[in-house]
Amino acid sequence: MTTNDQHYINLIIDGDTNAFEVLVERYKDLVFTLTLRMLKNREEAEEVAQDTFIKVYKSLNKFKGGAKFSTWIYKIAYNTSLDRLKKNKKHFNDVAIDEFTEHQLRTIDNALDNLEDKEREQSIRDCIALLPEDDAFLLTLYYFEEQSLEELSKTIGIKPNNVKVKLFRSRKKLATILRKRLEPEIIEHYERERR
Repeated sequence: MTTNDQHYINLIIDGDTNAFEVLVERYKDLVFTLTLRMLKNREEAEEVAQDTFIKVYKSLNKFKGGAKFSTWIYKIAYNTSLDRLKKNKKHFNDVAIDEFTEHQLRTIDNALDNLEDKEREQSIRDCIALLPEDDAFLLTLYYFEEQSLEELSKTIGIKPNNVKVKLFRSRKKLATILRKRLEPEIIEHYERERR
């Protein structure tokens, strides 16, 4: 799918404005999901998603292909969402973090792995929606777009090592929420198995 993104980009740059519709269709759902994760407001997320595509369209000739096109779009969505948050000066309460060890994170992951795929995905989506905007954005790309540290680094503009730390902290926050929501006996079952 991503290999022919460049084909449409070339068509648009050459003046075929209809070709942009293909790219919008391809990325609109995820861009909206990402903006909604950050802004926590449907109307604002729709506006920011539109602004994102306007910016993408206006700066297509600046896309050099150094990163995947999707990564470039997500970066624009991220920055546009941040601009809106700064403009609104909205601050959301952070989730309290219990001290989670690597073992406890793995336990949560194991419990999630054993839920049905759709159930697992819905559990993660529901819990991600409760996180602060930065964490929600990062984890959406991590869990649902399966972006690498390198791609995440390019999207949010920080070094891969810092992404690793940020991702670990975000996953700890997510684990805190999941732990409250997942049935305790599922978690206990996997903790017993690992002993």
